[in-house]
Amino acid sequence: MDFKNIKSLIQLISKSNIREVRVKIGETQIHIKNNIFRRKRKKFLNPILSKNRRIYSPVPDFSDRFSKLEMEKKPDKSQYITIKSPMIGTFYRRPHPDKEPFVKVGDKIKIGTKICVIEAMKLFNDIESEVDGKIVKILVEDSNPVDYDQPLFILDPNY
Repeated sequence: MDFKNIKSLIQLISKSNIREVRVKIGETQIHIKNNIFRRKRKKFLNPILSKNRRIYSPVPDFSDRFSKLEMEKKPDKSQYITIKSPMIGTFYRRPHPDKEPFVKVGDKIKIGTKICVIEAMKLFNDIESEVDGKIVKILVEDSNPVDYDQPLFILDPNY
């Protein structure tokens, strides 16, 4: 069994309700346990949310922090959407330290665009946008830890 097969097996198990799996092929043995903490947390999530369980909410009005000139250039802040972290882990803006970031401020993104990666327990989870829009602000620095439901990006859906 090669590394790609093991990785895909781990991803499959982590997305399912399977609690534990043992695989033996020849002399190779693999024992995988699903994250119990993550499974308990699912009970509190809204079942109407999408499969990846990303949370989006309006951004509060920050108009008192911007000058009058900036406010004239920018649309109403209440129309912005906050993209939040679907898990606890380490936030990465780029696929590799030598590569360009997935998205930058001002980039227009579509549904399914990879916007960042969150590493959790040595697994790199691609985070994709569930809405179309333009990146207004990136709230987390590269390689910093993030909590569940922590705001990552501010997005303008009316670009």
